[in-house]
Amino acid sequence: MLKHVFGKVWNKGVHVYGGNRVLPCLYVSTGGFHSGQVNCAQRSFFGVEDFLDDNNSRPYTYQKEKISKNPQKHVSFKQRTIAYIEPFTLDVFISKRFVSASITHRVTCKQVAVAGTNSKDIKAVLKSRCDIPACLAVGQILADRAREADVYTAAYTPRDRDKFEGKIRAVVQSLIDSGIDVKVYLD
Repeated sequence: MLKHVFGKVWNKGVHVYGGNRVLPCLYVSTGGFHSGQVNCAQRSFFGVEDFLDDNNSRPYTYQKEKISKNPQKHVSFKQRTIAYIEPFTLDVFISKRFVSASITHRVTCKQVAVAGTNSKDIKAVLKSRCDIPACLAVGQILADRAREADVYTAAYTPRDRDKFEGKIRAVVQSLIDSGIDVKVYLD
């Protein structure tokens, strides 16, 4: 960590003379400090940089902000507040072999309720894991788990490649029939 904080100021593997012996030392300062700041600190690969705080006691880390391509772009009130007005989103994934759905909190990105046909309890009961009755069962189980977590509303926006029909509609309709209010946003 010291090497990362101090960058090129510290050299590795230098021998230090102590008394009448030569002692190997792991890191030795070869550069100087200017007003308590490091002269040359290395940048991190992932855009997170380490700096020393005001009294040089410990490094703190901050994330660089992304630079907008259009800084004059207006962000609407709805775009700024929708994550707090409708905090829970529904995500439905349907493949050729199984169906899964989850309700996620937008702000904390935590999954509140999850149901899928790959779980052991559902897998044993169903005849097929990817047909319409399986979608209805996933919706009903997801609604029960969401009610246990005190979630009664969710918003659903289909992905670009998904159409709101068939199996996806069966999962959402099953949620609505089981008492979860789902707002569907179709473009």
